Amino acid sequence: MIELGNYNVLKVLRSTSVGLFLGDAEGTEVLLPNKYVPNDFEIDGDLKVFCYLDSNERPVATNLEPYVTRNNFAFLEVVEVGSYGAFLDWGLEKHLLVPFREQGVRMEEGKKYIVHCYLDEETFRLTASSRLNRYLSNVDFNIEVNSEVDLLVSRKTPMGWEVIIENKFKGLVFDSDVFKAIAVGDRLKGYIKNIRQDNKIDVSLQQIGAKMLEPTAEMIFEKLKAEGGFLALHDKSSPEEIKELLHLSKKAFKKAIGTLYKERKITIANDGIYLV
Repeated sequence: MIELGNYNVLKVLRSTSVGLFLGDAEGTEVLLPNKYVPNDFEIDGDLKVFCYLDSNERPVATNLEPYVTRNNFAFLEVVEVGSYGAFLDWGLEKHLLVPFREQGVRMEEGKKYIVHCYLDEETFRLTASSRLNRYLSNVDFNIEVNSEVDLLVSRKTPMGWEVIIENKFKGLVFDSDVFKAIAVGDRLKGYIKNIRQDNKIDVSLQQIGAKMLEPTAEMIFEKLKAEGGFLALHDKSSPEEIKELLHLSKKAFKKAIGTLYKERKITIANDGIYLV
């Protein structure tokens, strides 16, 4: 079955004046227009293409790569607001519609929003929604504390930054755990810090506990080499100085330089740390 809104691997059936007709194992066909036909195709060979509806509401294939696929989230820009809703640039010729009823706040041209792409069961069209909570459910977890996860930063709150975890769950990175500049739309690696009894998830942007020491120490070691073997930081430096230069908490910094000192890679002086 050809799946709209996703990549499909289809067989090249025939070449025509308008393009290639591709098909799946069930006999369903779709057109790959001439402008997307690669030079090295073979009849009966396979092509990986993205399928969606064109401006005439006909299924069509393309080798362009959209910024979001079906049932996923992305940070997209509004290129036009019409009578039905807002239209987003998602990397394809036909823009992606966010109907007014699917807008958490009224969207404005030129601004970017986190949206979820889905297939509207009534119209059979690919559509987007900024009502994110409809598509996030903190149940049936397949993640564990300390596990590494992919994050999409979705919103700033008074407590920190809301993030979408693995395109499925909603989490929070507390301000106290942020040691570098981040913004809505950033895609980051994170680590599950805590899963609460009410299924709320706390996320860290740094590895937790003992796992954090080795990569953090290595980062400081590389920074020392890049700075000519000296950093004007030590265990008496203020948390603000450490955060500004290394994007680390003071606690993480002290553990890391302790590791480097034990491994005899640095010396610690009154004015800073030096490579050995």
